[in-house]
Amino acid sequence: MSEARRDGVTDGDDKDRQLDSARTDSNTALTTNTGVPVEDTDNSLRAGERGPTLLEDFHLREKITHFDHERIPERVVHARGAGAYGYFQVYESLSHYTRADFLSDPALVTPVFVRFSTVQGSRGSADTVRDVRGFATKFYTREGNYDLVGNNMPVFFIQDGIKFPDFVHAVKPEPHNEMPQGATAHDTLWDFVGLQPETMHMMMWAMSDRALPRSFRMMQGFGVHTFRLVNQRGEGTLVKFHWRPTLGTHSLVWDESQKIAGKDPDFHRRDLWEAIERGQYPEYELGMQLVPERSEHDFDFDLLDPTKIIPEEEIPVTPVGRMVLNRNPENFFAETEQVAFHTAHVVPGIDFTNDPLLQARNFSYLDTQLIRLGGPNFQQLPVNRPVAPVSNNQRDGFSQHHVHRGQANYFPNSLGGGCPYLANVDDGAYQHYQERVDGAKIRKRSDSFADHYSQATLFYNSLSEWERQHVLAAFRFELGKCEHMHVRQRVVERLNNVDHDLAVQVATGIGADPPSEEAVGNHGRSSPALSQANTVRDTVYSRQIALLAADGVDANDVRRFREVMAERGAVVEVLAARDGEVRSADGASVQVDRQNTTVSSVLYDAVAVPGGPDCATALQGDGTAAFFITEAFKHAKPIVAMNDGVDVLANVPLPRLRLAAPDTDEVVQDQGVVTHRGADAQGLYRTFADVLAGHRAWERAVAAVPA
Repeated sequence: MSEARRDGVTDGDDKDRQLDSARTDSNTALTTNTGVPVEDTDNSLRAGERGPTLLEDFHLREKITHFDHERIPERVVHARGAGAYGYFQVYESLSHYTRADFLSDPALVTPVFVRFSTVQGSRGSADTVRDVRGFATKFYTREGNYDLVGNNMPVFFIQDGIKFPDFVHAVKPEPHNEMPQGATAHDTLWDFVGLQPETMHMMMWAMSDRALPRSFRMMQGFGVHTFRLVNQRGEGTLVKFHWRPTLGTHSLVWDESQKIAGKDPDFHRRDLWEAIERGQYPEYELGMQLVPERSEHDFDFDLLDPTKIIPEEEIPVTPVGRMVLNRNPENFFAETEQVAFHTAHVVPGIDFTNDPLLQARNFSYLDTQLIRLGGPNFQQLPVNRPVAPVSNNQRDGFSQHHVHRGQANYFPNSLGGGCPYLANVDDGAYQHYQERVDGAKIRKRSDSFADHYSQATLFYNSLSEWERQHVLAAFRFELGKCEHMHVRQRVVERLNNVDHDLAVQVATGIGADPPSEEAVGNHGRSSPALSQANTVRDTVYSRQIALLAADGVDANDVRRFREVMAERGAVVEVLAARDGEVRSADGASVQVDRQNTTVSSVLYDAVAVPGGPDCATALQGDGTAAFFITEAFKHAKPIVAMNDGVDVLANVPLPRLRLAAPDTDEVVQDQGVVTHRGADAQGLYRTFADVLAGHRAWERAVAAVPA
């Protein structure tokens, strides 16, 4: 008799132990955790093809519950974030559309907390990776907390929340080696993309500059889903939410983003923190796309499909309010880390639609907070605590902070005087929008969700030439990191449904077979609002400018430039080869803000070179300064040179540029490089400010992208 049998263990038990290693066999059916075979893991159980998701869908609940609890205590997604407090005010009453108090009174100032985040990486990953950014806003309203949990892109990767665990498993570091961190350039993500065509619209956004924001202060936010506003009469209006930064929507470039990740992995959170500390408060305008209920089916796509936008040419974005972030948290863990958002945190006047991704999120967010924050009382934490009074019979549980009094903790009761009592409409009770629901219980997606390419093409058609070249370079980089050629090839085939020329160029760069014929004709439609070329470009407020200095610098150039730029709200930092001070040409001293070897051009929006013959000579012999200038030029950043500083530009390895000539008073602007020699520099300052307000000199960046 074997040793196992003497211990009372049968051969069958031994086999079961081997199977418990959790290695998935290659020829097994998909089952639940209780071993029940599953016929559909792509569609939630719902009442009719476009109806609400049903709570009895045990597979959906099990799948998402397991996913929500996979990591402790860090968030499964959106682990790395930064936050700030502020306030929101509506411009005019929206009571015609919604009974929500904070949207109905223009005199009301509503406190908010906003958390920005990356999606894929862990808490220790870098800020500037290519990724979607979270943009979640908690409104502390008088009627309770309302959470607008959005992203910086208006669509999502999947249509049904039951696919969320699959998508996140694919996009996260690969399970066998936990690589790569904070990056999408790997096989599992692109394998999923190639097999799930509904991802294509979102992947076009993710490969665009939208995935590389310049800062949280220059980043849009979107509610993604179609929600519903409900007024006092119970009438509904469908709505899409938009946040627009007053500074415009601007981005980094990929090479710059990678270098920032090494130079300053906290680049975005540092930028937000320091801007608020300087009093340069980030501002955003809340906009709404409002669709009457009767017009729900007037579009060539389904409003319940989270992979679709409403083009602004069809429904304009109506500005409705303003948000200002004016206070940094006191403690990162207690506030930014412990803040808990939930799509189902709504107030009277804001309701849901049957969007199958939103329906699953309404379950998932609460579930994940329970495991992450240790139990059901997470809303008692200061950052989550509502300003509205809380009164119910939910007691006990981990981390209970309240000491409840009284004998009755149930309803109905007489021992507690019947309290807390049930509220009515006059008391502000929440009432769900009344909607007829009728349909067979079925796992099937509506045919109106079937078009996966038209809006991906719309997005690509809407981009400027430099944005398109960035998209091409991004696809080549990402797919070039995939080790399996069939993964690369399948994505090329998907791209051929978006744009044939793009698919051919991507294939050429990654060694795949270019498609010989266009899969579907490009419909030719575009939406200018989707291009960052059409964003706000009229301000230099809060822009960071590096001024390179050395002994012999013209102190007057430095002083005047700093003063003029400060008047416009820009921030100028003097960099030199050493900390402390440098001597000016007239023997005075100029304070150095940073040693140039501790920073980099990628951390600034522009570079300035002042005058002074000795300073110019020193900078020409300083390899760090020369690289600073050439790298800024490579990244299409504005560059300005004054007097002898022009000679520095003439002696660094830049492409042929037209520069200000000696003995002239002309201000010269060539490809975003502004130069001038002379005492009167007002024209120089104006020209440079105009170039800087444009963010980048993209005309010189286009030629740098490989064909």
